Amino acid sequence: MAEIQKQELTSMDIKLAQLQKLKALFPEVFTEGLKVDWDKLRLTLGNDAVDTGKERYGMNWPGKADCFKTIQQPSIATLIPAREESIDFDTTQNLFIEGDNLEVLKLLQKSYLGKIKMIYIDPPYNTGNEFIYPDNYSETLDTYLEYTGQIDGEGRKFATNTETDGRFHSKWMNMMYPRLFLAKNLLKDDGLLFISIDDHEMTNLRILCNEIFGEENFIAQIIWQKKTSPDARTVISAAHDYILLFAKNAETIKKSIKHLPLDDERKADYSNPDNDERGDWASVDLTGQVGRAPKSQFYTIKSPSGNEFPPPEGRCWALAEKTFYDLLNDNRIWFGKDGNSRPRLKKFLSDVEGVRPWTWWDNKTVGHNQEGNQEVKKLFNNELVFDNPKPTRLIKRILDISTSDSDIILDFFGGSGSTAHAIIEKNIEDDSDRRFIIVQLPEVLKDDAGSFKAFANAKKMGYKTISEVSKERIRRVISESKKKLAISKSKSEGELFTNNDEKLKIDLGFRAYKLAPSNFKVWDATLEKEPEAIQQKLFDHINHISPEAQQEAILYELLLKSGFELTTPIEIVSLAGKTVFSIAEGQLLICLEKELTHDCIKAMAEKQPSRVICLDEAFTGTNADALKTNAVQIMKSKGVINFRTV
Repeated sequence: MAEIQKQELTSMDIKLAQLQKLKALFPEVFTEGLKVDWDKLRLTLGNDAVDTGKERYGMNWPGKADCFKTIQQPSIATLIPAREESIDFDTTQNLFIEGDNLEVLKLLQKSYLGKIKMIYIDPPYNTGNEFIYPDNYSETLDTYLEYTGQIDGEGRKFATNTETDGRFHSKWMNMMYPRLFLAKNLLKDDGLLFISIDDHEMTNLRILCNEIFGEENFIAQIIWQKKTSPDARTVISAAHDYILLFAKNAETIKKSIKHLPLDDERKADYSNPDNDERGDWASVDLTGQVGRAPKSQFYTIKSPSGNEFPPPEGRCWALAEKTFYDLLNDNRIWFGKDGNSRPRLKKFLSDVEGVRPWTWWDNKTVGHNQEGNQEVKKLFNNELVFDNPKPTRLIKRILDISTSDSDIILDFFGGSGSTAHAIIEKNIEDDSDRRFIIVQLPEVLKDDAGSFKAFANAKKMGYKTISEVSKERIRRVISESKKKLAISKSKSEGELFTNNDEKLKIDLGFRAYKLAPSNFKVWDATLEKEPEAIQQKLFDHINHISPEAQQEAILYELLLKSGFELTTPIEIVSLAGKTVFSIAEGQLLICLEKELTHDCIKAMAEKQPSRVICLDEAFTGTNADALKTNAVQIMKSKGVINFRTV
């Protein structure tokens, strides 16, 4: 009987993917079973390229080896759609995922590998009271389920990471390392990572990113002025945070980092005193440093009025003599109103791309902590439900310099939802359709949340978790945005229109998903070796679909684990009397019927999709084996090679 392939039900195998990359470069160093012969690899690279010394530059800490084990462990979880918590679930391209970001990042590897343009995160600063961790665990789905009370934790405790803990910094780095490693995989080749951080872990974070991204891909350590009033409790008040910027590939940075638009204050520097038909301009200095300047930059300029201007002492002209006179003939040189001043170059406003971003961002330009608080209070009836969320102007500055229309932005420490808020407003401002993916742990709100006093207010208002607050903020931002734009739904076409009937491409919705155990019983390779245990597992896998699993939940799990985005269009079609889900205009067909027929299999094959997935239990009856054999042959005859069951 021809065998049907089984659909993988885990996230991408990072270890396997890394080995395959290595094999593509050095096939000669691999033995049977995709094993690496280290001696051959050393010979291939040359002894001078291999560091075998005990003393080498680098960073180590307790638990670092376990970080790699965590990265290599595939996830057996899934993401369950939550339509009731979403807005425009079937049409929006935005995502809000409730769950542990480590598991979520693993699940996104297949579908979003190399697709994210920009990642912005505001992780815990590790100040000693807000970083939650389990006291004895390996980070898995079970850890998350225990934390959220979905399974019995057997006495495991979760607490804040206090400064008195002997491994205070190590625990923070053990949390961050695998998440940053997985996040890097999701970035496009010209993608960028921005991380907000303060003095507590800035040094360690910089070294972590150097190791994961490569020191050559460090771009900037931006200083953000987060407040203006000094803190009376400290000897020297810290008025700033940092935003660490790394590139996936620094060679692409010129096209990745954009100029900032000129503000009104800078535009005021441009005028047109000589009525140049090319419009407003500003004059700039024409001299340069001597350094290694060639002789062609040392000459005397003669103005139209007859005045002569040699280079200033210790300087040269920035242009070669011929270039200067070409510009003079093109009326691009300015000698002042009276024509007797030292020459300067006319720089036209129409030619200015914008302003290169600096590493100092003042709060007058990009906002401060109090502004972030006021934005949240305005949405929640003057109640503060989140302490010191980032102001949207700060995130908009990041969006301005790093993203364009249709880019996907990821924030896997979603917090109060400031990133989603900023993206929605920015899209409205420039009529664009950037997409967001927000991930937030459903951390339970407590009355005694340490420095986070606002959580008590949120709890009094009926919210139970941070993710609930975040989702509600996004809903309210969307509601306010619709009011501002006077948007109404068109009953006939379901599109969004302004009062002038001008179609907008602004996406004012989001799909909510929740991290959950797989809808399938996934085989556990670590099970006990006793015959009784193996036999019991085999019996359990006869009916391996969870009885509580909803069809839509199964559908989206297969979509995700087949490598399709969670926003991929899905069409329901009827083929030979059976319901079939057509994914991405027929690239993938999924049939979840529990009884397949020859006619249905033939009808799916005739659509010539790239892939087909059916339930294994759908091949029933006395002719089940024959039907499977025929199904494989029918699919092959129509060019469908990737035919799988679950």
